Amino acid sequence: MSTVTRSVEQAAAGARLLGLLARDLPPDRLTSDPARVAPYATDRSGAPAGGEPLAVVHARRTDDVSTALRHADALGVPVVPRGAGTGLSGGATAGEGNLVLDLSRMNRILEIAPQDQVAVVEPGVVTAHLDRAAAAHGLRYAPDPASAALSTIGGNIATNAGGLRCAKYGVTRDSVLGVEAVLADGTVVRTGRRTVKGVAGYDLTALITGSEGTLAVVTEATVRLRPVPVATATLAAYFDTFEAAADASSAITAAGIETAMAELLDGSVITAIDSAQGTALRERGAALLIVQCDGAGAQAEAERVAAVLAGRVTSLVVAADDAEADALLAARRFALPALERLGRPLIEDIAVPRSRLAEAVRAIEDISVRRGVPVFTLAHAADGNLHPIIVVDAGLTELPEAAWETAGDIFALALRLGGTLTGEHGVGTLKRQWIAEELGTDNHALQRRIKAAFDPHHTLNPGKAV
Repeated sequence: MSTVTRSVEQAAAGARLLGLLARDLPPDRLTSDPARVAPYATDRSGAPAGGEPLAVVHARRTDDVSTALRHADALGVPVVPRGAGTGLSGGATAGEGNLVLDLSRMNRILEIAPQDQVAVVEPGVVTAHLDRAAAAHGLRYAPDPASAALSTIGGNIATNAGGLRCAKYGVTRDSVLGVEAVLADGTVVRTGRRTVKGVAGYDLTALITGSEGTLAVVTEATVRLRPVPVATATLAAYFDTFEAAADASSAITAAGIETAMAELLDGSVITAIDSAQGTALRERGAALLIVQCDGAGAQAEAERVAAVLAGRVTSLVVAADDAEADALLAARRFALPALERLGRPLIEDIAVPRSRLAEAVRAIEDISVRRGVPVFTLAHAADGNLHPIIVVDAGLTELPEAAWETAGDIFALALRLGGTLTGEHGVGTLKRQWIAEELGTDNHALQRRIKAAFDPHHTLNPGKAV
């Protein structure tokens, strides 16, 4: 088939789809005006979309999702599911002729069951909103991505998001008990259960979680809640070098201390935060490690952390109260917005064995010097998840070759150290060219067969993940 013929057929399928959606969906569910559709072409990664999407379906109920997918699948029109658009790997980019399925208006908290410690929510619920609603019952939603104030539960499920507390409480998959999801052909299925235990059948809930919208579209999730800790203790440790800070974090783990979080920032990130926030954190040291312990033994654990850090730090500050602790964590959460002020961040999220964190940090610094490309690095140090960030001119239409080469070196480093090229952001489009190297030929082929079983016509978020 020639390119011209294919283009004509795609245009005809798109026009037919718009007619069917206009007929079968309420009027407020469909947007096809190009000016209003354009903002949905990319996500926070800034990855180029490669054209203009066809339209946006603003789903409010599962029936809207099922209708849109059924018609799109029958006509062979690609569909890109989307939440808040805060993804950092290009997983929500929508190219030429794609239908965007916006789930952000499916934002109801359907149930909070304190006795069972579960909540039932729609995918557009903002992560922090669920956490606040649970707090009214003495509970919380443990996954805590840095974008919690913006990101949605559906997006977190799509990428299996991690965050600040995941070393102790696990990533999103560890808190998702079951989902309602719509397959590519519009079929609605339910997976999982409300119980904490359950091993009947294959674990489709875990499979869908982290599938980046390529297997099914989640329209409801039953998630696990946990009691709010009775106490927390937070420390801020400053170091002469970033490598020393990473080594100290590994030493805390080696000492058998299970912290709720251990967040690590290098000097360049601290400087960016200071510039944006008017703070003076950089004056205390060239690297910052924020450690929080929680639970009944929080204070005793914090004292053990302080003992491990003794002799390693240039300065150690123990938060006097929750307000001071919150201010420290707010600075950490502001790291990415601070770097976005400098240009377009190319954000990596490799993970390595925790014992090799300092080795990874040292190697990233060497890569930066060798390539002549500045790398800003922060990390969820307690679980070995590093975010080496390359910032490029926001006005560039394509990433410089040196940036891609630096990213490739960092990915190769992660695999060489026994790690992964993505700990929590997903593969999306930005890392897809490296995924086969990590998975291996047989594993990669098996994953593609799973994709085909769920989505035989390859209309769900094509060109992403595997």
